[in-house]
Amino acid sequence: MPDSIDSLQQALEATGYFADRRLATAVFLALRLQRPLLLEGEPGVGKTELAKALAAALPRALIRLQCYDGLEQREALYEWNYAAQLLHMRAAEGRESAEQVEREVYQDRYLVRRPLLQALQTPEPGAVLLIDEVDRADEPFEAFLLEYLGEYQVSIPEIGTIRAQAAPVTILTSNRTRELNDAVKRRCLYHWLDYPDRERELAIVRTRVPQAGDALSAQVARFVAGLRSQPFANAFQRAPGIAESVEWAKALVALDTLVLDPEVVADTAGILFKQREDVAALTRDMASELLTASPLPPGEG
Repeated sequence: MPDSIDSLQQALEATGYFADRRLATAVFLALRLQRPLLLEGEPGVGKTELAKALAAALPRALIRLQCYDGLEQREALYEWNYAAQLLHMRAAEGRESAEQVEREVYQDRYLVRRPLLQALQTPEPGAVLLIDEVDRADEPFEAFLLEYLGEYQVSIPEIGTIRAQAAPVTILTSNRTRELNDAVKRRCLYHWLDYPDRERELAIVRTRVPQAGDALSAQVARFVAGLRSQPFANAFQRAPGIAESVEWAKALVALDTLVLDPEVVADTAGILFKQREDVAALTRDMASELLTASPLPPGEG
């Protein structure tokens, strides 16, 4: 367990994740206080990647629960192996009482563990549980999460209450497609994760795509920062995230690009944007204006 915010930042950087001071402070407090951490922000700003980096840095097993509309309790917590239970009941038919058979079919060996239960039953030092895109699940699922988030325990009717063997490091992410329930928020520490500043994004691109070289990495970071700035950001439905910056740098390397120009920007716009309207909005004229506004510094050309 990191003993300071600085050591936590260094541990995350060693995995390739560059957290600013505010984010590192939120993560450090979540670890120290053993509280879930709710991360909200635009898609692609590094919320999911933080959980992966944290699992690698601690190190702990990463367990992921991907949320979606209609997610049910049995898919998140547990379900019974009904086929195996049925075979047991048939084998015991006529030899054992109904009460005894019922006790036997609800044993631990017939329990199929899903992410929440896996996280609670992970031995020391525990797991990192990522509850990803919790805003995509419905409100009844949020209510179901409250016992886990507040007490690191769950209740299974046939067995009883199961408490954490080691408190899981729990990261919830949300893209704010809808507002989360206040009861969920009260049980978590909160951090809004914004787009990185240019220097931090440059460090990420250089780490993830070292073959891009310093000059191209710097130009990628400046150009993407320009796309997110006003007034250019108003032209798009969604600005590119960190993931898009990294993928764009990889694509530019694959094209043997040494320096950005309006033509290569327009030709590769489908990597930066995932909407047809946004791809069309990134015209050669806009690319030229952005490249002129943020030219390469002397010595990087």
